[in-house]
Amino acid sequence: MTLFNIPFIYYLDIFGTIVFAITGVLAASEKRLDLFGVIVVGVVTAIGGGTIRDLVLGRTPVFWVVESLYIWMIIGASVATFIVARFVHMPRRALLFSDAVGLGVFTVTGAQVALTLGHPPVIAVTMGMMSGVFGGVVRDVLTNEIPVIFQKEIYATAALLGAVVFVNLSWYLPEALNLLAQ
Repeated sequence: MTLFNIPFIYYLDIFGTIVFAITGVLAASEKRLDLFGVIVVGVVTAIGGGTIRDLVLGRTPVFWVVESLYIWMIIGASVATFIVARFVHMPRRALLFSDAVGLGVFTVTGAQVALTLGHPPVIAVTMGMMSGVFGGVVRDVLTNEIPVIFQKEIYATAALLGAVVFVNLSWYLPEALNLLAQ
């Protein structure tokens, strides 16, 4: 497959994976975890939601087993962020901003996967939300924080609304979204 034959949604998913890995590393760095701990938190943050989505939908093997590039990208982003975070103080806003970007990306890609597999809109919305929030919940639990989804109402609401908008657009404008996905 050449660079231009790969669907846009794949690039979006890789981008979201890297961004969520960064949020995991930033959260783990605040807790002064070592490199191994940081990588573990980066990995579960980046692939947690998609893994649960794939297992619930019966899509096996899960995406990162089929495409190991995800793991390599996560490890690379985790190590690079770990090094930068040791020398440059990252404001808490960097974590929140990265988390918001990852949430949006994974909400859309999670809903898209469910729609592509032929599931009804309510399942696509649920899978979008699950993909968007689950990795962050696991990250927060591993770093001994109250998960953001339970603290800030807007987090879950944003995932729900984003998934509803995306699924409705795909329902009413399938050709336009299909062109974007290609």
